Amino acid sequence: MADARPVFEIQHVSKRFDATQALEDVSLTLYPGEVHALIGENGAGKSTLIKIMTGVHPPDTGTLLIDGTPRRIGNSQEAQSLGVAAIYQEPMVFPDLNVAENIFISHRNRGLLVHWGKLYREAEAILAQLDVHLDVRMPARGLTLAAQQAVEIAKAISLHVRVLIMDEPTASLSAHEVDQLFRIIESLRRQGVAILFIGHRMEEVFQIADRITVLRDGRLISSRLRASAAELPRQREQVIREMVGREVGDFFAKSAVPRGPLLLAVRDFGKTGVFSGVHFEIHQGEVLGFAGLIGARRTDVGLALFGVEPADQGTVELAGNRVRIDSPEQAVRLGIAYVTEDRRGLGLTLPMSIATNITLPTLRRYLSTLGLVRRGEEQQTAEDYRGRLMIRTPSVDLEVGKLSGGNQQKVMLSKWLNAQPRLLILDEPTRGIDVRAKAEVHHIVSDLAAQGLAILLISSDLPEVLAMSDRVLVMREGRQMGIFSRSEATQERVMTAAMGQHDPISPAVQR
Repeated sequence: MADARPVFEIQHVSKRFDATQALEDVSLTLYPGEVHALIGENGAGKSTLIKIMTGVHPPDTGTLLIDGTPRRIGNSQEAQSLGVAAIYQEPMVFPDLNVAENIFISHRNRGLLVHWGKLYREAEAILAQLDVHLDVRMPARGLTLAAQQAVEIAKAISLHVRVLIMDEPTASLSAHEVDQLFRIIESLRRQGVAILFIGHRMEEVFQIADRITVLRDGRLISSRLRASAAELPRQREQVIREMVGREVGDFFAKSAVPRGPLLLAVRDFGKTGVFSGVHFEIHQGEVLGFAGLIGARRTDVGLALFGVEPADQGTVELAGNRVRIDSPEQAVRLGIAYVTEDRRGLGLTLPMSIATNITLPTLRRYLSTLGLVRRGEEQQTAEDYRGRLMIRTPSVDLEVGKLSGGNQQKVMLSKWLNAQPRLLILDEPTRGIDVRAKAEVHHIVSDLAAQGLAILLISSDLPEVLAMSDRVLVMREGRQMGIFSRSEATQERVMTAAMGQHDPISPAVQR
């Protein structure tokens, strides 16, 4: 793209919020028909840069140029009028409007009367450009996440988008849906749209990007074209070093520890119409990984063990005693904790402080005889976990919603570790967090196992499951396909089982 004219240029932009320097002297160039990946840790400045590009925040210093002309973008409507749009990992569609209405919702110049026939024809034409097949008359409520993203992209095209910012668009998608999204991106590339792709999954970044830019601590570290296939492994390591500011270490850090006594035995576990025939054991100090494709019902097993959606089949024995788990409160009393995949929606109370969130499940422990919270003890507990899990915050009184994703994850872990569980269920524990925070969470999990905690790890990140687990249980469409030992659990064998195919080399065994 060296001979092409940039469509959007960011020149020496800086932005400060109170005492925090969010961006410092950052420059970025976007070319038509190019996918430009922007990567960095949580807190690197990516979100601030996006908000400046879309008019949410003005830069303190620096210049924005579109087609070589300096521009001031005062709000998102001005950004759209200049051909700049953004889509996010959680699509913002109107569920009660149909597909076509969502595509044209931002058009204010279509007149007082809606010409429905024309509206539907134009919506179908835009979706056809993307090779997306949707009924434009169906309500958005029934769409998958991938289809909702396609609708948002179609909306941007209807506004004559020239620069499309995609912020973590694959975070909630299955592998098949990611492939669909990448086909749409290729279509946009052919149409000359400049795409800024923000992602944490390195394999996706190096698959789709033409150019890769790294931010760290609000500063531009590097910007380079993607290397040739032969040089990709070396470039990937270099990029990760630049992101975290140190050498690529052992990012998957599960240490081998002696397996302790049997803690949990689950036999023929099931919930009618959801999953059935699940059968496994977990020992103290062991990490049992749950692998499978989207729709495998791994999370449903975790929710049943925690009493959110109780099972109606099979038996559960905890430390040799048969138990029935009908509620989360009962699960917590039994020593079971569940770290949800949805930390912002279900895992944390964002307007409340770090200290309050950590002590919330065990609040009775901090109440005086008059029913008042003993703030000193609450603060001390929060400070202990702040040091133990390396939560980066100026104060445990800070609102959790103001923390980065990685630090929010650590607060959620602290919250349940403070309940002193014997079994910890981790559901997508590193979803949406950066490389360094992921490494820190892995080290925490490894340390907890070394201390004798039994851990059930549910993750869509197969390399994470394989590296962190002592054994891997594979599920498909609510059924257990088998359990692999650590030495047996290769990516090929696990995926073969997850797809319901027979492994002729080494069949999965039940242990």
